[in-house]
Formats: sequence, C-alpha cells, structure tokens
Amino acid sequence: MVKYRSMFHDIHEECGIFGIYGHPEAANLTYLGLYALQHRGQEGAGICSSDGRQLFVEKSMGLVADVFSEKRLRRLPGSLAIGHNRYSTAGSSVLKNVQPIVANFSLGSLAIAHNGNLVSAADLRTSLEEEGAIFQSSSDSEVIVHLIAHSKGADFYERVAHAISRISGSFSLLILREKELLAIRDSYGVRPLSLGMKDGAYVIASETCAFDLIGATYIRDIEPGEILIINEQGLESLKIFSSHRKAFCVFEFIYFSRPDSNIFGGINVNEMRKQFGRQLARESVTDADLVIPVPDSGVPAAIGFSEESKIPFDFGLIRNHYVGRTFIEPKHSIRHFGVKIKLNPVRKLLEGKRLIVIDDSIVRGTTSKKIVKMLREGGGAKEVHLKISSPPTIGPCFYGIDTPTRSELIASTHLLEEIRKYVTADSLSYLSIEGLKKIVPDSHNYCTACFDCNYPISFPGERLKQMEFLFR
Repeated sequence: MVKYRSMFHDIHEECGIFGIYGHPEAANLTYLGLYALQHRGQEGAGICSSDGRQLFVEKSMGLVADVFSEKRLRRLPGSLAIGHNRYSTAGSSVLKNVQPIVANFSLGSLAIAHNGNLVSAADLRTSLEEEGAIFQSSSDSEVIVHLIAHSKGADFYERVAHAISRISGSFSLLILREKELLAIRDSYGVRPLSLGMKDGAYVIASETCAFDLIGATYIRDIEPGEILIINEQGLESLKIFSSHRKAFCVFEFIYFSRPDSNIFGGINVNEMRKQFGRQLARESVTDADLVIPVPDSGVPAAIGFSEESKIPFDFGLIRNHYVGRTFIEPKHSIRHFGVKIKLNPVRKLLEGKRLIVIDDSIVRGTTSKKIVKMLREGGGAKEVHLKISSPPTIGPCFYGIDTPTRSELIASTHLLEEIRKYVTADSLSYLSIEGLKKIVPDSHNYCTACFDCNYPISFPGERLKQMEFLFR
C-alpha cells in the first residue's frame, strides 16, 4: 500500500486524526485534512459529522481517496466533524476497528478518534468486561468509550476526565458530540496535536500539514494533559492532568511526520532532519564522491550531510511513486524484486563512484542489505558507505508505533561491525544519541526509548517482555 515517505520500512505510522468545529463544509474539509495525513495510516479511514442533532458516520478499509466518494461525503451533513486514518498498532486490520468509534450512552452520542496506544488497555478491558461491558472491536481505543460510559462523573466533562485518569499510555484524542468537539492530549504529550483556525472555524490535526492544505492558520499545540472543549461558548481549556515530565516522540522528527509539518511547539520537521544530517557529517567523516538519499525520508538528512561535508548531493535512487500492493511476483530468478519495483538506481550517475547513502533508520536490516546490493550491481557503485541519521534502534515502541519486537531489531542483537557485514556496506555509521540530543531542543522533554530503552510511561501489571508479546 502506498505511503508518503518511504515504502521500505519495518516501522509503520501510528494514525492521524483531524477535527473541525463550526464550518458548513466540515466533512469535505475533514476529507482534505485526512488526505494530508494519509502518511500516518493507510489501512482504513473514517469521518463522523454532526448537524447539531445527531451523528453521521462513514468509514471503510483503504486509502482516503478510495473510501470517500462525493456521494459518501454528502451523507455527512453538519458543521462539526472528526476523521481518522488508521494503521493498526493494537487490534487487527479489519473494518470493525476503523475509527471514529461511535456509541450511544446515557448522555447522548459520541464519536472518538484516537492516535496512540494504551499500555493499560488489556487490564482495563478485562476489568470493564467483568463489569458487563460488551466490546465490538479489538481496538484499544474502544476502551476509552467504555470508560466514559461507566464513569460516575456528575457531567460529561467529569466523566471524560475520570476516564482519562484511568488510562496509561499515549493518546491524542478527538471526541465529537452533537454540539461540541473535545481535543485531549496525554500528560506526556507523546503524539503531536495542533489547534488552528479557518474562516472562523476551529480545526484540530495531528500535523500542521493538514492546516496548509485547507488554508487554516496554526494557533498553538494542544498542551500535554489538556482537555480543550470547543462549543457555542468558544474555547475552554481544562488542565486537570499533570506529569513530572514530557515525552514527545523523537521519531516524529526522524521519520513519521511530514517534512512540511511543524510539531511540538512549531518546530519544522524538514529543518530538524537537515540538522540530523549535518550532525551526522560532523561525527562521521568519509571520503566519497557523492551523497545520495534513500527516498523519501532520507532526503533532508542527505541534503544536510552534503552541505556540512561539502560532498555533492544527487538523487541516485529513483522512487516509483505509483506503487501499491502487488499480488503477482516473478520467479525467484529476478533478485530483490520487492525493492526493485519501488527503487531504481541511476547507473550513469553512480557507476564507479564512492557513495555515501543516507537513510533515517535501520530496523531488521534486510531492506538496507538489498539497497546496498542494488547500488553495487545495478548502479555500478565502487563503494557504498551507509550512514543513518538516527541512533541504532534497539527498543520496540509501545506508545502508538508499530515496531518489531526487540529480538527482531538488528541493532539490539548485533554489534556495529556485525550489522555492517550483514548489509554488505563498506562502512556503516549511525548518528550518536548524544548528537541527536544536541540537535533536538530541550531534549529532556523527548521520549528516546527506541534508542535507549528508557520508557517514560510505565506498564501497569505487566513486565516489558509481556508487553512485547501483547503488542505483537
């Protein structure tokens, strides 16, 4: 299935959410917002709207443009809407797990769109089922709906606050009711979530690139631990959750967020990736003729590396942007088919050259190995020096990103020289974690667990190994 930046990763996006309050074309703008956030999830998409009296929902498996026809969008009336792009981090990839999740309870109807992962979901689900809750999906997001419904709060906001207080994990949430929209971010702020405005309407999105597409203006981030209520009275901010620390996901800068987005307080993703490349060049000096990126996520870092090292930059690997799933593969005689259908080396540019190849990360190492071989055999490269614009990935993520288990992460079980030999590169270098923290502003506010296994959010009632099993 098509992805925005790179189709060669074993790490996958975590989901994208979008909401709007007070615009006559709410559903259409939500569709466009989800289109801009397509890179965050490609398995399913959904929109729920409200006309002030009732909720309407349309959702299906597939990409946004395939799910929503003009006819479907016409079935979503009203000036309020939320939408969701799904990549399954918890719960299987089936229609019943596509969001928004819509439910009726004693205080009316609500719809929820969730980006993140609840590390306490299994324990909470068991507890709720013992109380009589009946689940319709395997998604951990449905747990939030039941927690709100079972809460004894005096009003809806107290119920939401009580429900959120029972959750452990990462969550950027949108809750739609008949006449209002709530935006909520966990107290660690793991996933990005921003507030904007268009034509007097309030807009919420996982990334600001969605604002750019619809012509909305960025106002501010939803704060960690904040419940933002948007209704006829305007905006009301409730800060009822506190944290001893923030834990913004640093991998949003490295790979997940679109380069044109500004996240975590308005920091531009593209510029951060260039800075990672510059720092990598300062740490890793290699004589070479050309710097090339693994498209698309390696491009900004490769530009930064080239600028710092003074080694020329060019596109030596050309990506096929129109690749979806392929159900027919040739016989084994065509080597590296899976990579070759997506990337092709420019032999006239690469032949006989000493190459520096920039990628953002190595997960299992299998794709890197195929790319190195392709550059030698198909591109005629004399040398291939692989440089990674992030530290070695040694820990799986439990906060909303689909990563392999620790045993499958090559850097957690192999030394640097062993990885180099496996991928068959002439040399291999990673950005140091010290170098990463030097570039990231206020780095103590970021989660770097995938690089150092220091997990900021605890796993209640479960050991780390049990969590690995659970999320696989």
